[in-house]
Amino acid sequence: MKLSQTGMGTTKLNNIDEMYPGQSILLQTGQLVQYGAGLFGYNTVPLLLRRNIERIIVETLNKYGCTEVLLPTLQPDTIWKNSGRYDHYVNDGTMLVTESNKGTFCLAPTGEEAMLEFAREKLKSYKNLPVIYYQIGEKFRNEIRTRGYLLRGKAFPMLDAYSFDTDVEGMEKSYNNVREAFLEIFRKIGLKVIPIVADNGAMGGKKSEEFMLISDQGEDKILYNEETGIGLNTEILEREDYKTYLKEEYGIEDISNYKEIRTMELGHIFQLGTRYSEMMNGKYINQEGKEALYYMGCYGIGVSRTLAALYEQCLIKDEKWGPCGFSLPFRIAPFKLQIIPKLEDKTKMEMAEEIMKRLEMVGYGVIIDDRENISIGAKIKDAKILGTPYVLVLGDKQQGDTIEIENVKTGEKEQTTADKIFEFFLNKSFSSE
Repeated sequence: MKLSQTGMGTTKLNNIDEMYPGQSILLQTGQLVQYGAGLFGYNTVPLLLRRNIERIIVETLNKYGCTEVLLPTLQPDTIWKNSGRYDHYVNDGTMLVTESNKGTFCLAPTGEEAMLEFAREKLKSYKNLPVIYYQIGEKFRNEIRTRGYLLRGKAFPMLDAYSFDTDVEGMEKSYNNVREAFLEIFRKIGLKVIPIVADNGAMGGKKSEEFMLISDQGEDKILYNEETGIGLNTEILEREDYKTYLKEEYGIEDISNYKEIRTMELGHIFQLGTRYSEMMNGKYINQEGKEALYYMGCYGIGVSRTLAALYEQCLIKDEKWGPCGFSLPFRIAPFKLQIIPKLEDKTKMEMAEEIMKRLEMVGYGVIIDDRENISIGAKIKDAKILGTPYVLVLGDKQQGDTIEIENVKTGEKEQTTADKIFEFFLNKSFSSE
């Protein structure tokens, strides 16, 4: 990719948001564009990073036996009235509704209703079960208090999955299956999450867990046991039966060693039981030839929230200036290398384009900074803005075929040759696994 094509000029970072410095940098450098409170557009690099996150989600869930589908975001109000949740979402202002001469339609804040409508037409017999459907799509919630830029927006991409089983045991098996898949997803993305005991709240059902990232930027407080790695949401303690609930569902009898820490929620999973099946007549024919209710589970990952958390975790800080850019994990970074050639030197430009061609042929994204009337020094500073893990300067100091590649995060420099550039990055791929 040629950097001039992104419209990015030189960057001067001023008044960076102390609470969310990563996203503040994205906004100041035009990588995110804010259209209104909680509404954002994505420039090339964050968009490709988001797609890489989605790719990891899809590949992992497919590996765990889940089936991808896609449901409409714009939905008739009838399915929400069938579930009994229409008045609740409309009255509290969460759901955006539009009226037309063809009826009233809703922008979906969540997907249980639409997924049950979808599944009911497909899963008519016990022979079709169990099934786990999932989708990645835009959701809309009229958040009164948007917070943390992408961390709590009005429109946001989300992974939502739903399991359908014939009994409690099957539901629990599906739940544990998706739980393991979620842990693998976050591990591949490069975020260390903690699954913590949570209250089902308005979702209802038997059991739930939140996937939390330890972060001072989070708006949640949890109790965490460092020795066992087990955490629980403080909301649990508001239940009258919390001691019994913790013991029966999670085997926790003593929380005296748990310490309060601040976290950021990136995912949530629920055992719903038959609640939504009862509300929306979700039935199949069992082995006895009788109608029976689906036992359901519900599972979600906030894609844009995960993207924001990753940027905040991958900040680079200059000792003098403070936050100045990012170094994204090699595995997930859309572009692995940024090349800064001396534009007026034809040989250097040809070398840069040849390196880019070789790496792109094997799937490694490369950025060439071809912006004119900007010094190499300014370009080196800007190289950190886009999150590429490595940078290569082809200036006057570079001679012959030998090139020096710098690790943006550590500042460590390694030498190789243009002919061996593929092997250099292939080794980085294996070491980043």
